[in-house]
Amino acid sequence: MERQIIGRGLLAGASAGVLGFLFARLFVEPQIQKAIAYEDGVGEAQEAMSHGGHSHGEAGGGFSRAIQMNVGMGLGVLLFAVAIGALFAVVFAVAYGRVGDISARMLSLAIAGGMLLCLYVVPFLKYPASPPALSLDETITQRTLLYLLMVAASAALLVAAVLLGRRLEARLGVWNATLAAAGAYVAAIAVVMLLLPTIDETPGPLVGDDGTILYGGFPADVLYDFRLYSLGTQVVVYATLGLVFGALTTRLLERKQVVTAS
Repeated sequence: MERQIIGRGLLAGASAGVLGFLFARLFVEPQIQKAIAYEDGVGEAQEAMSHGGHSHGEAGGGFSRAIQMNVGMGLGVLLFAVAIGALFAVVFAVAYGRVGDISARMLSLAIAGGMLLCLYVVPFLKYPASPPALSLDETITQRTLLYLLMVAASAALLVAAVLLGRRLEARLGVWNATLAAAGAYVAAIAVVMLLLPTIDETPGPLVGDDGTILYGGFPADVLYDFRLYSLGTQVVVYATLGLVFGALTTRLLERKQVVTAS
């Protein structure tokens, strides 16, 4: 049974990955292209200042933009969604039958919403996604570790909040216990966000020796759109995962009930 559930999680994850890639390709990729154009513009301005510095063009190795925006992005989103689908199936298998009288479809949607919240939305509030040219290469390790720490803290605190809510149900009732657990989660996350360092590397305008602005800072609209559509990609992935997995698993459980009854 568990293998069948995980198999459906992988299938649902693959479906979510395809739709997530299509969304990202249509909406996120244009913002990446604008960010790369900004980076090239800054490089040309710096080169003009130094009278022959380094070039920021595509020459010098690496994959072409066509490969990156299609194959690279497609594989990245697909592998991510399949991995999340496997994790999703494990969480569902553990939770089903242990969280009260709730259908497989509703539980699937609840898990999808919870995972979206704790694995992306909450970490996103502290360390939002950044397009190319927005961060320093020398801080990538620090930024990655801090982001992973934020994800781990958010997931652990959400699990703790769920357990707390379950323990408070008998004393406070379901509604009040849920509110108390949610409040505890928000308070704990706020403390974590305050303790972790803030990273702000958005490039300002390039200024010459005489104070003249040679090239503007990173466009605020590009940054806003990139982060909005990055969030949108995750919403598409998790929503598709919850809906597809719920439908597939409901059929599986219904067939099992029929076999058991006969």
